[in-house]
Amino acid sequence: MAKVALIGAGSVVFSKQLTWDILAYPELRDSTIALHDIDPDRLKTAELIATQLIEKMGSHANMYATLNRKEALKDADFVIVMVQVGMFEATKIDFNIPRKYGLKQTIADSYDVGGIFRFLRSFPFYKGLVEDMAEVCPDAYLLNYTNPMAMNMLSIFKMAPQIKAVGLCHSVQGTAGVLANNLDIPFEELEYRVAGINHQAFFLNLKHKGQDLYPKLSELVSDPEKIKSNENKYNWMTKWDAVRVELFKRLGYYITESSEHNSEYCQYFIQHDQYIEKYHIPIDEYIRRCEIILAEYERIRKVVHEGGDIDAHLSHEYAGSIVYSLYTGKTFAFNGNVLNTNLITNLPQNMCVEVPCLVDRNGIQPTYIGDLPLQCAALNRPLVSSAQLAVEAALTGKKDYVYQAVMMAPHSSSILTLDQIWSMCDDLIEAHGAALPKLS
Repeated sequence: MAKVALIGAGSVVFSKQLTWDILAYPELRDSTIALHDIDPDRLKTAELIATQLIEKMGSHANMYATLNRKEALKDADFVIVMVQVGMFEATKIDFNIPRKYGLKQTIADSYDVGGIFRFLRSFPFYKGLVEDMAEVCPDAYLLNYTNPMAMNMLSIFKMAPQIKAVGLCHSVQGTAGVLANNLDIPFEELEYRVAGINHQAFFLNLKHKGQDLYPKLSELVSDPEKIKSNENKYNWMTKWDAVRVELFKRLGYYITESSEHNSEYCQYFIQHDQYIEKYHIPIDEYIRRCEIILAEYERIRKVVHEGGDIDAHLSHEYAGSIVYSLYTGKTFAFNGNVLNTNLITNLPQNMCVEVPCLVDRNGIQPTYIGDLPLQCAALNRPLVSSAQLAVEAALTGKKDYVYQAVMMAPHSSSILTLDQIWSMCDDLIEAHGAALPKLS
């Protein structure tokens, strides 16, 4: 019988989905699901949802909810993390202060100044988590969903190399679905190989029944007017995914994660007002999403506390299948965020990279890639360097690394002077206060 601890279970939409995905496997229906959150109201809501799902599925799962993290972790086989440290109030700080300096952002959760400070306020949580795991579940697998993925995972690898950890994202399978739809290929027939860093990995191969699809994709995006009659494809190319389409035209490889993310990962788009309109870049998008997410939580909370029905279905998230494969030994392939131990040979070693992985009873086995195409590795490297500096800031407490991490970040450094970067970081450090690791 497997035990799965869901840490941050108050993210009720996500914890609901992962609970369903895990218990959908007959071999896992008698598992123990431990729900943990620091917010009693959210934890109670998650508990009510999980109880309803278990009843719906006819599962024999043992489920309990606790505010005590160690109690949730004790003897766990799998630890799935989905926390957001600081919640919406901290997110607003990460947008509002850079905005005062003239820095526009879209999502601000993975790289550059928004990602760096999201990581810094998450670091104390991860430090406590891996210390607790070492004490009460040292053999458990840690499956992390929380951004900024590259920084969070690198800090885990450095703090607790003995822990079996992998970072999970849905950008690879999500982008594969987008490409399959626009190339008129059944999703399950699309063949691909993806590698790079989280949110900026590349479809190195893109095939259908062995046939290279890149010529077809290049032809499709070469002239939007040719497909103007197909509203969905036209909007994908010219509006919804305009940044990624442009990067594909320039680099020759399609990139993972959305245009709104990638518009703030490099220095070519959001920095120019005319390009914000041209590429339909949604400034402050994550603020709007947070407001929608908070409203959705209140809706679900009301429904479940009044005894209403909660819907769930299988998803394309990796965690359920990974738990199943590790438990049964049946092979599953996915893209995971792991330590670069010479897997990608032209990116820095001992950095977090995203590569294809196989998983079975022997564990998680990352795939060797070799060199990325030169231009792809070149796009990755500034973000890698910035992330490494941010992690060193948290591990050492050296404040200079915070400034230098933002100094090396493509978006901030293309807009702000060095003095502005230093002042902006000082303001953010003061505003987040005790939520950050001690810096000097």
